[in-house]
Amino acid sequence: MTTDISHKALTENVSTALAEDIGSGDITAFLIPKQQMCNAHVLCREEAIICGIPWVNEVFHQLDSKIKLNWLCAEGDRVKDNTKIVKIVGNTRAILTGERTALNFLQMMSGTATRTRDNVDLIQDTQAILLDTRKTIPGLRAAQKYAVKIGVGSNHRQGLFDAYLIKENHIQSCGGITLAIETARKLNPNKILEIEVKDLEEFSEAMTAMPDIIMLDNFSKTDIEQAVKINKGRVKLEASGGINQNSLSSIAKTGINYISVGSLTKHCRAIDLSLIVADSDV
Repeated sequence: MTTDISHKALTENVSTALAEDIGSGDITAFLIPKQQMCNAHVLCREEAIICGIPWVNEVFHQLDSKIKLNWLCAEGDRVKDNTKIVKIVGNTRAILTGERTALNFLQMMSGTATRTRDNVDLIQDTQAILLDTRKTIPGLRAAQKYAVKIGVGSNHRQGLFDAYLIKENHIQSCGGITLAIETARKLNPNKILEIEVKDLEEFSEAMTAMPDIIMLDNFSKTDIEQAVKINKGRVKLEASGGINQNSLSSIAKTGINYISVGSLTKHCRAIDLSLIVADSDV
């Protein structure tokens, strides 16, 4: 599976996390003989989509490049509860020092991927595409958006630089919907241009100005259906705001092109994982 994560972003994520945890040194690991080796494994205690393998590999590589990891699943695999997902062999100190950082990445990213896949499954019989948002954990956007893709979702814009999303406050500050769209087209004609509207009156004005995408913010299902009917496929439409697993399927069946769900990354629940040392001095 291809993703947009760069090696630089990955290594920086890991080095920052390790520095935060280790600080001046892992004083508890120093209780263990320096040369002691061990066998360990990670147990996934609930059904999940596994995501974050490159981050785990990088954690242990940065601590001790001699540590060997034998993954028993692939990135994006769904595993059952109480499944052993990786075997680890190497220096005991280094493995235990990296334990929490590795599991933090793996449990958070697997949680994001699992939640995303569960949502995608609800709309698989429609044309709608599930999108994430910028509501991510600061410093971990690349990792969370990677996890959304592993969960077979799609990414909205990465940040404020790669596409326009003209929202209510921008519209107010720019002097209106039409003027905001016209100005954006002049400044960056090659950037994707999306504008948020809050009712059908604003939708009609936005349609006249022809952005690439119109976001229907907190529209009722009836109003979404009306917007889809008026639009007739001329621009892409995105539904957003307060959409959850209870409403997702019915919104997708309106004929909407995109549905953005902030909870994919904002309300992520970590998957239950444990690292267990089995044998020492191997």
